[in-house]
Amino acid sequence: MSVAPKTAMVMAAGLGTRMQPLTDTRPKALVEVGGKPLIAYVLDPLVAARVERIVVNVHAHADQLEAYLRSRKDAEFVISDERAELLETGGGVKHAQALLGDAPIFRCNSDYVWQKAGTSILDELIAAWDSDRMDSLVTVVPKAHTVGFEDVPGDFFQDAAGRLTHRGNRPDAPLYAIGIEIIDPRPVYADPRAKFSLRDVWFRSADQGRLFGHEPDGLWMQVGDPRALAAVEARLS
Repeated sequence: MSVAPKTAMVMAAGLGTRMQPLTDTRPKALVEVGGKPLIAYVLDPLVAARVERIVVNVHAHADQLEAYLRSRKDAEFVISDERAELLETGGGVKHAQALLGDAPIFRCNSDYVWQKAGTSILDELIAAWDSDRMDSLVTVVPKAHTVGFEDVPGDFFQDAAGRLTHRGNRPDAPLYAIGIEIIDPRPVYADPRAKFSLRDVWFRSADQGRLFGHEPDGLWMQVGDPRALAAVEARLS
């Protein structure tokens, strides 16, 4: 039986250099999309999924993001401070260990907007999660269901049981990893490094047959640069 995670880690510490000049004076997570901050597109679904504690890492323009999170009263928002040094995705989760605990968590990027009818993606992940078989359950989608990946190769192949393998040197991987997943954080904590990518943990889990994917319906839009922002704004309008 799946147990819904009560804690989430939202990655918002990036420099947002591809989004300049909009990020010259604000964090990327607070760039407005469709009339609300970009990060709200992941925070709102987490709150709706009854996540009680949402840990957000901060770096560039951290004070502004902290002020925004203090203004929200719909969950417990906790800051993982990376002002001193960016630690990448895996290092960011490891740095927040004391805030996250050892139980499975949602781990989400803060630069996606999605349109999906019916059951929420987070509820679908909860229903599909199996801690006995999985280290990570990653949201994956085909390119036809994305915006903002025009010049980017796919990430994964998936077998009939749902297990993922990374593309390696092959350019034809059909599935893109969208930054929403359930993970067991303990393999991340076990990495001896302070600064590393979650992809390294994914690859180890894939070698052990414990990296799985979930492919939802809907349209998934990455807001990576001003051109992608304009495309997403056009879709939302």
